[in-house]
Amino acid sequence: MTRDLFYWVGLSLIPGLGSVLIKRLLDQFRTPEAVFQASLKELLKVEGLNEKVANEILKGPSEERIHRELSFIEEVGGKIITLNDENYPRRLREIYDPPPILYMRGELKKEDELAVAIVGSRKTSPYGRWVTEKISQELASHGVTIISGMARGIDSVAHLGALSVEGRTIAVLGCGVDRIYPSENRVLFKRIIDHGAVLSEFPMGSPPEGSHFPKRNRIISGLSIGVVVVEASEESGSLITAHYALEQGREVFAVPGNIGAKGSRGTHLLIRQGAKLVESSEDILEEILPQWKREKERREEVEPSGPELTQEERQIYEQMGENPLHIDTIIRESGLDPGKVSSLLLNLELKGLIIQWPGKCFSKKM
Repeated sequence: MTRDLFYWVGLSLIPGLGSVLIKRLLDQFRTPEAVFQASLKELLKVEGLNEKVANEILKGPSEERIHRELSFIEEVGGKIITLNDENYPRRLREIYDPPPILYMRGELKKEDELAVAIVGSRKTSPYGRWVTEKISQELASHGVTIISGMARGIDSVAHLGALSVEGRTIAVLGCGVDRIYPSENRVLFKRIIDHGAVLSEFPMGSPPEGSHFPKRNRIISGLSIGVVVVEASEESGSLITAHYALEQGREVFAVPGNIGAKGSRGTHLLIRQGAKLVESSEDILEEILPQWKREKERREEVEPSGPELTQEERQIYEQMGENPLHIDTIIRESGLDPGKVSSLLLNLELKGLIIQWPGKCFSKKM
């Protein structure tokens, strides 16, 4: 366990501290360790943070609970990804309230950035299952990763459709990654781990509480370029996912259904509100592929060229800007040991990515 991970997990376990407040704390103090070192007066300057939660932070990280979390995730062969990690999903990092840590079983790959979420009702019709399987198979065959929530009904069919053509799929859970919900998806759960990833922001052992599912829906949409809704009533949780998608600037697609069926009312509502009507996977691909191409071109323009960086080198590199930072500031904000930081700075300088200024100050080479 790294010192950095210890404080990330510790911060995520503070009672009453959600993802928005954690993001504001990190904007103010830069690292989780620095949050725990802050005074009550400094903490209360953060918008929305009350004295009760601030006092919980002042108690410091709970070593026993942190070690228990890390032990549990290791026991199931998983890992924890922090918001600062290089392999944290780029698209998810850009939303308003990204989860500070993700518990993961399986593996995330670079190609998972080309992803579409498929969600819908737990109570499905033969038509809903058929169209979900067809669309997920065709998208996965084009290299699109299928995201869903592993719930009964449309979610499970979407995962199975991707797996049937040896595609990649990711499940976002409303419980801990050591819990299988619903229980009948035990085999599906293992197959997703083998051909993608199972993710959750909830601590190990967390039960599938009702309040968890609307919250996890922002992650489903956040990981995706677009969200496809198949069969949803007007009260369906799938509409919450579509709402998050709109807030996050994602595409929203809806599959039309029988006008007399309750399960069509939600999708038809979305279409009336401007969602793109989907009759085949081509309707989705013609929207997302040009966007994906533009995103790749923009990233290639702004990402630093030259040698590959390790995770720790990139962490240090991304701390810097045009204005020189003193080495003490870099050490404090990175949470790494002074000797390690000195070594990383030397590596970055040798790779031609940073400049050392008089007085042990460093900046990006612009």
